[in-house]
Amino acid sequence: MNVVFLTGTAGAGKSLLTASLLSWYHEKSQNAIAVNLDPGVVALPYEPEVDVRTMIDLQEIMQKYSLGPNGALIFASDLIASKLPEIQDEIDSSNADFVIIDTPGQVELFAFRESGPYVAKGLRADSKAVLFLIDSMLASSPTNFLSLLLLATSVHLRMELPMLQVLSKTDISRNAKEIAKWSREPASFEESLSGTKGGDSYTFYTQVFRALKHASISPGLYPVSGYTRDGFIALVGELSRIAQGGEEFEEN
Repeated sequence: MNVVFLTGTAGAGKSLLTASLLSWYHEKSQNAIAVNLDPGVVALPYEPEVDVRTMIDLQEIMQKYSLGPNGALIFASDLIASKLPEIQDEIDSSNADFVIIDTPGQVELFAFRESGPYVAKGLRADSKAVLFLIDSMLASSPTNFLSLLLLATSVHLRMELPMLQVLSKTDISRNAKEIAKWSREPASFEESLSGTKGGDSYTFYTQVFRALKHASISPGLYPVSGYTRDGFIALVGELSRIAQGGEEFEEN
């Protein structure tokens, strides 16, 4: 069983990519399931095989503990850790080859509280990987892009699992290609940065970016579109290699 956790900022496209990856694997005759770990989500573009909402009732938490929506979400997210045995049993009963886990919309609820890393490390699987979605609509400036890389790095340090950085929404972003180039070519990033930052600020940003590249924490981006599936060949191929050194899927 190979598990993939999808993380990223709210609205980055995690649920859509979950749905698209699920369909992709099914079309390739792979036994894949989706798991929803967001107790507060109202609607999903896929049918989860395992759904934490059947185990945790957000409205009940709000009423029982007199909490507002944000407090209830924090409480509910912490409860996920206590549901790990139940989640594991439901996943195991599916006999899935690939398990795509859609994490809470607010990345901090999963990655920066204890429950998220606990679930990620405690879940039994043959292999695990994390996809961190970098929203190309948010990463439109060099400073925003670098901020998201730092957030991805923080999540990587918290989860302690192999991570791929995915540039999402490439079908609607005007400068997705430029953002991908920033990741591949530091000189391009620094040139774009020079148009917005100067002096000490420019030096600070470039030094941080170079440090990330030097540490190989940010090896590059996988540009994808959850709608058109552009970039899926490369992304799924890399997930396959992480899982078992397998071959990329051939596009029919």
